[in-house]
Amino acid sequence: MSVKIRLKRFGTKKRPYYRIVVMDSRSPRDGRTIEEVGFYHPIEVEEKQLQVKEDRVKEWLKNGAKPTDTVKRLLNKIDIKFK
Repeated sequence: MSVKIRLKRFGTKKRPYYRIVVMDSRSPRDGRTIEEVGFYHPIEVEEKQLQVKEDRVKEWLKNGAKPTDTVKRLLNKIDIKFK
């Protein structure tokens, strides 16, 4: 099973917010998750946009989970490094 750290979309039309989740790469975008590790709210002010459980993300990265390009960009904002 290939595990990805990716975004799961919530919210209404033109007012999205996302949860950063760990899930099987074969499941649909809004499908069943293994674990929720944070959220991203692009409409909020800069300080409230991103909240991540850093210890859980680092643990999943250590165990081989691959972040998507968007999640990589978000994690770089808060200085989480990965392979």
